[in-house]
Amino acid sequence: MSQQVLVIGAGPAGTRCALRAAEGGARVTLCGAEAALPYDRVALSALLAGEKTLPELIPHDLRGLQDRGVAFRPATPIAALDRAARAAVTARGERIPYDRVVIATGSRAIRLNVPGAGLPGVLTYRTLDDVRAMLRAARGGGSAVVVGGGLLGLEAAAGLARRGMTVTVLHPVEWPMERQLDAGAGGLLARRLGRGGIRFAMPAQLAAIEGEGRVAGVLLADGRRIAAQIVVMAVGIRPDTTLAAAAGLAIGRGIMADAVMRSSDPDILAIGECAEVEGRIIGLVAPALEQAEIAAATLTGGAVRYAPRAESVALKVSGTAVWSAGEIEGEGVTLRDEEEDRYRRLFLRGDRLVGAVLYGDVADSGFYLDLIASGRRVGRHAAALALGPAFAREMA
Repeated sequence: MSQQVLVIGAGPAGTRCALRAAEGGARVTLCGAEAALPYDRVALSALLAGEKTLPELIPHDLRGLQDRGVAFRPATPIAALDRAARAAVTARGERIPYDRVVIATGSRAIRLNVPGAGLPGVLTYRTLDDVRAMLRAARGGGSAVVVGGGLLGLEAAAGLARRGMTVTVLHPVEWPMERQLDAGAGGLLARRLGRGGIRFAMPAQLAAIEGEGRVAGVLLADGRRIAAQIVVMAVGIRPDTTLAAAAGLAIGRGIMADAVMRSSDPDILAIGECAEVEGRIIGLVAPALEQAEIAAATLTGGAVRYAPRAESVALKVSGTAVWSAGEIEGEGVTLRDEEEDRYRRLFLRGDRLVGAVLYGDVADSGFYLDLIASGRRVGRHAAALALGPAFAREMA
């Protein structure tokens, strides 16, 4: 008989792994903690902004999953793994037998430990239920504070603004998305979002959330107060290792796994944001899906290994394309066109390109990623790098 595979977590990575393992002949059960069909988590921002409807986020219905060999069980959080008996225990006490397990529990949203954090109206932004809560809160308009100026925070702010709320973003750094953008690109992005009605308090530190029985506003560390009916915390995520740790698996920052996605127990694999694969944790959907494919191959007799590539981030924030790769600090070459709202900065170490930031026009991203990954010397042509592929003709 084929092996029984249990996939825990019905996000994009877990669902991809379940489908591929079923195609390889495994009998697959996919358990999701949420009471929903597997959905495209990346597109939640489009749902919040009213650009997509919920059905457009759901790629597979229940019958479709069944037809492809996956038994899907929504609203089935797994509370424990009985490794000796090879059974998972659900939150309701049911036991699900397995031969192999894939843990794809993803990450949990971080909630700051400040006074008032438990008030009704303090939300996070991670799941479909979070978006539903924001949509309910936005029905009457009013004002919102979003804590965190990373990608998720800006997506939440843009979506709430589109829904008619007055939005202020608090961020501890002087420009948003500092992990992906330098000060120049971040400043341009903040200015563009500001034209859409989003206010920024940067740098700013949240000291407390104020209100009697419900959110009324926030207090900043410098004494300023901002009125708000809701507060959305978008300050980061943390790998969800609770289940794995309780089962006695090796944990670092995430569930420690090798290049074929096996944890410290070779019959339990880990993929996606909850996994620490050979010392690295990912936070993007593309490498998570790649890990899902590799895990499925491991389960069904393949021999594919995960080989991290030069990391790049391609995003669209409220209609503005941004891209970055490599190390984005230090000496660089800048090209700025404020009339066209375009910007690029290229970071050099000696005569090699080690990082790049593109804002507004990202068509040349592949060219720069190749230069970064290959480590090719650019020599005396460094100043012309901002011209993109035209520079390649100069080097020929």
